[in-house]
Amino acid sequence: MSVEPRTPSQIDRIAEGWVDTLVELQPTVGTYIGRTEADTRLPDYSPEGHEQLIAATRATLGALRGAEPVDDVDRVTLADLGGELELELEGHDAGLHLRDLNVIASPAQDIREVFDLMATDTVDDWARIATRLGEVPAAVDGYVQTLRLGAERGVVPAVRQVREVAAQARRQSRADGFFAAFASGASDGGAGLPASLEADLTRAASAAASAYDRLADFLDVELAPRAGDRDGVGREIYALRSRHFLGATVDLDETYEWGIEELARMVAEQESIANEILPGASVAEAVAFLERDPSRKLHGTDALQRWMQETSDRAVAELGATQFDIPAEIRTLECMIAPTQEGGIYYTGPTDDFSRPGRMWWSVPEGVTEFDTWRELTTVYHEGVPGHHLQIGQAVVNRATLNTWRRQLAGTSGHAEGWALYAERLMEELGYLDDPADRLGMLDGQRMRAARVVLDIGVHLGKPRPDGQGVWTGDYAFEFMGQNVAMNDEFVRFEVNRYLGWPGQAPSYKVGQRIWEQLRDDTRAREGAAFDIRAFHKRALDLGGVGLDTLRSALLG
Repeated sequence: MSVEPRTPSQIDRIAEGWVDTLVELQPTVGTYIGRTEADTRLPDYSPEGHEQLIAATRATLGALRGAEPVDDVDRVTLADLGGELELELEGHDAGLHLRDLNVIASPAQDIREVFDLMATDTVDDWARIATRLGEVPAAVDGYVQTLRLGAERGVVPAVRQVREVAAQARRQSRADGFFAAFASGASDGGAGLPASLEADLTRAASAAASAYDRLADFLDVELAPRAGDRDGVGREIYALRSRHFLGATVDLDETYEWGIEELARMVAEQESIANEILPGASVAEAVAFLERDPSRKLHGTDALQRWMQETSDRAVAELGATQFDIPAEIRTLECMIAPTQEGGIYYTGPTDDFSRPGRMWWSVPEGVTEFDTWRELTTVYHEGVPGHHLQIGQAVVNRATLNTWRRQLAGTSGHAEGWALYAERLMEELGYLDDPADRLGMLDGQRMRAARVVLDIGVHLGKPRPDGQGVWTGDYAFEFMGQNVAMNDEFVRFEVNRYLGWPGQAPSYKVGQRIWEQLRDDTRAREGAAFDIRAFHKRALDLGGVGLDTLRSALLG
């Protein structure tokens, strides 16, 4: 059913202008949402580039503050975009850009990862790639300038992150690393490129690899000796990062205590299901029993990719027929094995015109060749439908009501990841996890997310350890995580390094789920017998991505 397009307001125009500004100053943002006009460039990661972005942030915030909302859509945009811009300025004042280095989501990864999203079908596509590859050295050099300025001012990342990212950079710069393999894939893929373009790609890829080698040298030789010994960032920075990832202010001390209680509840639930799988078994014994079951095992990444795709396609078809109104534009989700081996599973949204669909990516660590379906089933639901793909894709579809910023760039980790964990529990309620093994796998993930609340707040705020043996340290974090997940050592290592370098992000999943569930329960209590869970989901998702405080205000008034 078509929806009458809403007349754009002054606030919509400001938001659209902000998207244009981001595409101009941060071209990787344009690639992410399908704006290709800046696809030959990379962001300026130098101190001057950052100052230019901050000046634009201040100008946009000033324009927004001078605008009057005309309806509820405007009020949400005003609250959410205004809050995001204010947080960016607070982060600037705190010097966060001067220490922006971690193992998963910093310029060191962003520069490389944008190439995963670029089209590779035509000669023109590869020509754009060659030009952008040629920009990698300048982008890396600008980033080094910013980190060097931070070191001069005593604003530095933790040495553990410096060492880990240096190792990542060296892997990218190897003769068999990403850049060399990416360029050689142009000719191997049968694109029929002119010899001159192949030569350009080879030169540019070599220069990009050399830039990453220089980055590794800078990190190891210059920054590491000046980096911080402590993994924790302290309460002030942590509170700022928590607000950024949640779009809400929470009591960090209460949340830490809740996390301990939630973790205990997850453990008890796991122990109960372990007994269903193997009477009298502990969780570890039930996991070992399942890991020996060949019917629940996938061998190799090709088998993993096929299983992901089949599971996703089935969920879209069945839920679209019974539980959700899934628009035709987002009934396609591509399940991909990522070209890196860093660990982690993530989702990238569709472009504005859906020429590139939403994608679920699995970055399989080197040496990992076996995968357990019972452990990973809810991962597909989390990243796909009814998780991220439904949530983010539905916002992109909602062109008639929402401006581009609301549809494609707004939102927080707490909103997105909280919904995805909420979706996992929803699939349990709908009967998709009736097999106790699949429920144990879901609970393994939920227990991990609860453990992350305790670990993340604990280590960054220096809280007392749950075992009473002193205060949290980065080293204890690895031990604690290993006790709370049934994952291999490489996964645990990557995950904990991620938490230590990305403060506030990991708890946003479980805290976001908590807030989503509170909102649903509060709405049910308010509406009584008239409450319709499917209508609640549609109303919430039609808002697009928002901070959780904005979501609460929009749903409950």
